[in-house]
Amino acid sequence: MTDAAVRPKKPATDKRTPAGGAPTAAHSAEEAHEARIRIPAVTDLLLGTWADTRREARQLIKDPAFWRIEGQPMAEHRERVLGQLRLLAENGGSRRAFPKEYGGLGDNGANLAGFMDLVLADPSLQIKSGVQWGLFGSAIHQLGTKKHHDMWLRDVISLDLPGAFAMTETGHGSDVAAIGTTATYDADAEEFVIHTPFRGAWKDYLGNAALHGRAATVFAQLITGGVNYGVHCFFVPLRDENGAFLPGVGGEDDGAKGGLNGIDNGRLHFDHVRIPRENLLNRYGDVAADGSYSSEIPSPGRRFFTMLGALVQGRVCLDGASTTATALALHIAVTYANQRRQFDSGSGTDEVVLLDYGKHQRRLLPRVAQVYAQFFANDELVRKFDGIFGGTNDTSEEREDLETLAAALKPLSTWNALDTIQECREACGGSGYLAENRLVGLHQDLDVYATFEGDNNVLLQLVGKRLLSDYAKQFRGADAAKLAKYAVGQTAGKVFHGAGLRQLGQAVADFGSPARSVELGLRDEQQHELLAGRVEQMISDIAGRMRPAAKASPVEAAAIFNANQSELIEAARAHGELLQWEAFSDAVNAVDDEGTTQVLTWLRDLFGLTLIEKHLAWHLINGRLSTQRAATVTRYIDRLCLRLRPHAQDLVDAFGFEPEHVRAPIASGAERARQDEAREYYAALAASGEAPVSEKKLRKK
Repeated sequence: MTDAAVRPKKPATDKRTPAGGAPTAAHSAEEAHEARIRIPAVTDLLLGTWADTRREARQLIKDPAFWRIEGQPMAEHRERVLGQLRLLAENGGSRRAFPKEYGGLGDNGANLAGFMDLVLADPSLQIKSGVQWGLFGSAIHQLGTKKHHDMWLRDVISLDLPGAFAMTETGHGSDVAAIGTTATYDADAEEFVIHTPFRGAWKDYLGNAALHGRAATVFAQLITGGVNYGVHCFFVPLRDENGAFLPGVGGEDDGAKGGLNGIDNGRLHFDHVRIPRENLLNRYGDVAADGSYSSEIPSPGRRFFTMLGALVQGRVCLDGASTTATALALHIAVTYANQRRQFDSGSGTDEVVLLDYGKHQRRLLPRVAQVYAQFFANDELVRKFDGIFGGTNDTSEEREDLETLAAALKPLSTWNALDTIQECREACGGSGYLAENRLVGLHQDLDVYATFEGDNNVLLQLVGKRLLSDYAKQFRGADAAKLAKYAVGQTAGKVFHGAGLRQLGQAVADFGSPARSVELGLRDEQQHELLAGRVEQMISDIAGRMRPAAKASPVEAAAIFNANQSELIEAARAHGELLQWEAFSDAVNAVDDEGTTQVLTWLRDLFGLTLIEKHLAWHLINGRLSTQRAATVTRYIDRLCLRLRPHAQDLVDAFGFEPEHVRAPIASGAERARQDEAREYYAALAASGEAPVSEKKLRKK
């Protein structure tokens, strides 16, 4: 531990200072005698709008029958997860999103809330249930009409009809519009012919495809009368009651994967498989008996995105599940760090608790702040989803906003899950590498979340294009005078902004210290200004560079876009970070307890300043921060970590996990017992007068 090596040798005298003199705060908020969060109230805040549903789901998965068995062979794991899926259905866990007339509850927000916390039991269970009810079942529900609901929804809900969601192909992942599978209409037989014309068109990576699926919702190019009307969804039977493929259907098992091996992922291919015309899920496009095509959405592009938008819940759930899994990792790592001791600098006094080291605080506490922001942002996302799919706020504009919001947040939370779980694993040393402590398994299982429901960079590109589109709307129909005035205003704004920050930097002396200056000068208003200003300027700069594309040839326009693609994705990522910060601030402002507000404000500031520090070079280059003020940001983050250190355990306890959810021995109190046993042993040995003499003491004599 680097920090231990540089501590002075003089023993500590202050009760808040550990052996060796490393400065620290009290170990608990109670010891600190200052503001303290009300843990139950913060738990309610984190669980969000559907807190009762999440508690109901968490209570259910306290049953060991739902728990992942570390190291279980793949075949056994798959059968165990299928059995868990049946248990979920028996306990009503599959009913929440579906219409009441089919035995459902018609509560879309509750459905997502309950689904996300299944990650605590076994991520394979969470994803397999998502395949069955969130993808396969949702495709029938959202893309089909009443006749389809009548035929299949009850069996989907009960798991009498397990199914796969066959969109992705070996040759086309995120580019769904270019998939190769075809559905050609035969008017004489009134049937569609489903066919995969080449190997790259095989449907791939599909949950329930290798073993358990008896049908699939297959996405294919709809061709009728010699015209390709684009991608549509079809219900295609796969297997008979004995599990054998039906004529013309074939497939392979994907085999062992890097994680999620409780799911039977596989490949499917179709050799001129015939299905009835009625098996077209025709909510957004239909084919009459004579082969004529009709749709209420005339634009092929808008029709395609409307169909995909109906299935956005996967991204919403991945954002929430990743957040919950990350919170679990942090609960384990922080609890362990509050108990595990290491190094005494040779002074012979007690070893130091890991979380007393500045580096350990730095590696964990900003990540606690990040996951709080994700919880609050995800709750806003779920509320928007519920408003649209519950019918209270279903407009094309709201659907577009939901698509953009989900595409912005899902990449941030899934990437952060991998980064934070790995940091937690390393922070727990060798214990973190043991399978029993769950961190390695969590990392393996969540790895593919960054690819599920759209590659993260592709999703952020979608967000970036939306930001550019919104930016362009400001100038649609504008005359030259208006554009010139805007250009002058931008220049003046940048000069004024830079001057204003230089004035803040000058005021350091007035505040008495750089740390005090940044505390007063980078409060919530300034944090928001910096985070929002970064997004605005990045989009403005990219739009300016891409303006020539409007008059260029298609080849030249593509080259211009490609040259700016990386920065566009970075701007979209900055936009997602801003959304999380705003959600965190809204949550803090809604708290009515003074102590809770104070601690959560510190935590929100830690999140905001960590984002600013991460992009400090950009803020300096673009004149948004003076060098003097930029230099104080890191020091103030360190001060915030020290201030929050007594609250660390409270903050992770507020996640609301019970021992049955955590199931990690190093976070169970066992480490504290080991440490207490060792300290008692050495204390007794010293008191006995029989302790061996240190060689160092002999040399001093």
